[in-house]
Amino acid sequence: MVRQTCLLPLFFLLLSACTDKPGTTHAPTYTAPSYDNAAQSLKEKTKADIAKMTPEALATMAHAADELEKRLPEPGLKIGDKAPDFNLPDAFGRKVKLYDLLEQGPVVLVFYRGAWCPFCNLHLHTLNKSLSEIERLDGQLVTVTPQKPDMSAAQIKKSNYSFRVLSDLDNSTMKAYRLFYKMDADLIKLYKKLGLDVAIFNGPGRYVLPVPGSFVINQEGIIVARHASTDYTQRMEPADIIKALKDIKS
Repeated sequence: MVRQTCLLPLFFLLLSACTDKPGTTHAPTYTAPSYDNAAQSLKEKTKADIAKMTPEALATMAHAADELEKRLPEPGLKIGDKAPDFNLPDAFGRKVKLYDLLEQGPVVLVFYRGAWCPFCNLHLHTLNKSLSEIERLDGQLVTVTPQKPDMSAAQIKKSNYSFRVLSDLDNSTMKAYRLFYKMDADLIKLYKKLGLDVAIFNGPGRYVLPVPGSFVINQEGIIVARHASTDYTQRMEPADIIKALKDIKS
């Protein structure tokens, strides 16, 4: 999404300069950190690692990506949709309901794959840097993952996150937001060969993931901004989230 900058006509700039009182200071405009800029080096590293894989491994990954596109050609709920409620445990076992949170203010709901995913970690880190601005605009950052609460608790401690991390242990919330999919058997085998067993994070037999997705939900429970892509390297920019919260507040 392209950020638009509103430029005041020169006349109003001059008028503002003339009417400001001596010593008047203006709060600096907040500039959100860019996920895409931060992800560039990681994307290049990922491309280099993929280029070293065998033709069989590359074929497995390409097939899995194609199948996911077929299953979810347009993943995620849309702007204007009513956000489904949920009642999920956080990293410390406390149950959290979406519509209880909405009584306090808008919710920024972010689905991510797990602590094992470097692009997820980078996106969460970028969002965490924007958390004070999100909260200043009355927003609440809430994340959802299929991983077990103890894995989320370790992730929170390691990364010093102060936002909520919820576990979708029965897949119901990922399904409700049209992000859920099961990993292909061949992809599971390839991941294990590369040293990653997703079930260690999610629980026995749970080779399930969400398409990474982000939704800004107003207090009426309506989705007013969103981003979801089967390309797991693509994520919603903090600047777009902040813009949506400003639009709600205005």
